[in-house]
Amino acid sequence: MPARQEAAKPRYWIGIASRDHAKTGERGGFCQLGHGKAAPVKRLSPGDGIVYYAPRERLNGDDPVQAFVTIGRVRQGEAYRAGQSADFHPIRRDVDYVACREAPIRPLLGRLSFIRDKTHWGMPFRRGAFEISEADFLLIADAMGVSEGFESG
Repeated sequence: MPARQEAAKPRYWIGIASRDHAKTGERGGFCQLGHGKAAPVKRLSPGDGIVYYAPRERLNGDDPVQAFVTIGRVRQGEAYRAGQSADFHPIRRDVDYVACREAPIRPLLGRLSFIRDKTHWGMPFRRGAFEISEADFLLIADAMGVSEGFESG
C-alpha cells in the first residue's frame, strides 16, 4: 500500500500594490504581482495566504496609505494569462478574499519579524512580493480583523 502523501503546508505572502490596484484584484477575485510578472505568481500554491500592502492610493500618486488592505487565500487552479488590455496580459491566480478592515503598518512595525531595521522599515516593500512567516501573516490578519481561517493547523 503506498504511503499517504501529506498536503503541503500553506505558505504566506505579501503583495505590494497601490490600494486601487489591490481593490481591483479583490473585486475580481484574483492576484497579480510585480506588475503582472509570471515568476512571483507561479510561486503561489493553492491554499497559500496572501495579503496586500498598499504604500499609496494610486500607482504613481503621492497620497500615502501605508496599510494592509486586502487578504485572502489562493484558490485551486493554475496561474493564467489575463487580457487586461490590447497590449498588457498579466499573469494572475484566483484568490478567495475575505472581508476585513485595513490595518496601518506603523502599529505593527515592532512586531513583524521581516522588519529588521525600524528606521528603514519600507525596504522589504520595494519588491513586488515576498514570502513571510505564518506568525507574521497571522499578526497582520488579526490587525485586519480576520482572526480565524488562516492557520496551517
